[in-house]
Amino acid sequence: MASTTEVHRTNPVVVGIGELLWDRFPEGPQIGGAPANFAYHCQLLGAQAFIASSVGDDQEGRDLVNALDSRGLNTSLVGIDPLHPTGSVLVELDSRGTPEYIIKEQVAWDFLTPTSALFELAAQADAVCFGTLAQRSPRSKETILSFLNATRPDCLRIFDLNLRQAYYTADIIEERLHLATVLKLNQEEVTTLASLLDIEGSTQIILDRLATTYSLQTVALTMGGQGCIIRTNEKTVQLAGVERGPVLDTVGAGDCFSAVLTMGLLNNDPPHVIAEQANWRAAYVCTQAGAMPKMP
Repeated sequence: MASTTEVHRTNPVVVGIGELLWDRFPEGPQIGGAPANFAYHCQLLGAQAFIASSVGDDQEGRDLVNALDSRGLNTSLVGIDPLHPTGSVLVELDSRGTPEYIIKEQVAWDFLTPTSALFELAAQADAVCFGTLAQRSPRSKETILSFLNATRPDCLRIFDLNLRQAYYTADIIEERLHLATVLKLNQEEVTTLASLLDIEGSTQIILDRLATTYSLQTVALTMGGQGCIIRTNEKTVQLAGVERGPVLDTVGAGDCFSAVLTMGLLNNDPPHVIAEQANWRAAYVCTQAGAMPKMP
């Protein structure tokens, strides 16, 4: 495990905080967890990427950390929990490669522990990505909230909604929207969110309402093969999707999109450039096995 959180300011410091686990496919396990996937793709795009999570004091946890280390990811903020096992998710794919998840409960990442190193990194972070799943337990929810509150005012706080099963509430979503500066969601989630928050109207009206109500700098909607919409305070762009080849599975494509979105915003790239690159890279992930493929 990497032993330092030393930061060099030549590249942006980006943190994925939350779940870290094994995705158990029929063909075998793959590294998983949206924050970890996000950090991996940010690193490929030039960030100093950190994963803030926890694994069990078991062989699965050691294997998971070793797999992250082999990809060059900084695991200094991956804690070892002696009381709870490493997380895992059973992934079942339909004929289109769309996953269904059965998520194990009471696992290490449900018990994220606040540490001085974690808050030191929060103060240095240029961007942090978080979702709803890791906030299903009180301990991790409070740790993530404390981390977000410890970031600088100019830090991008990317709320990747990532709704899973019943592991979310309207209150948690609304509280985190007030802390976020960027919201990323998919077609199914925008419908669910509009219902939870009692927003009516077209997709564009929903995105506008979310942005203005919660003072969001950017709202990004992914639409699979149909592409994406990126709304900023200056303009809204919509780009059609791209095909990179036959879809193997869609796991991690949204996390890749979030990474490209984040790095593009940090680089002050125009929205249409971000949308084009995010569509292109996410589409490639869909042609590969797992959420952390080697990228061209």
